[in-house]
Amino acid sequence: RERESERNPEKFNSSASEGLLVLTGAAAAHVGATPGMVGYGMAKAAVHHMVASLAAPEGGLPSQATVAAILPTTLDTPMNRKFMPDADHSTWTPLDAISQLFLKWINRENLPPSGSLICLHTAGGKTDLQLVAPHS
Repeated sequence: RERESERNPEKFNSSASEGLLVLTGAAAAHVGATPGMVGYGMAKAAVHHMVASLAAPEGGLPSQATVAAILPTTLDTPMNRKFMPDADHSTWTPLDAISQLFLKWINRENLPPSGSLICLHTAGGKTDLQLVAPHS
């Protein structure tokens, strides 16, 4: 069965060179040790390294593609609320904030440099971004 990309390769190749790949790292793994959750810290540190590697020349992505990682502290999800009911939820990053951020990036608005690690800081229900590691 013929795929759409084989029938219309120009349709796919034009936007592929400007693709966007966003991975989820973790603020905790960026700032230091993760005692009590070593495996988690190692996995997230590997994500941070993958972003840097993919952004490097010959990293495997098209030259105009952007790769970045968001580094939240705690995401406001039903599962996190279930297991941490007494936590201060006003410091958790809402998923709506992340989806709005991704929509802007998809539309090339305030797109960070490729290789960036972006910490998400939420306080009082407001999420701010901090670029912590642009790689070139």
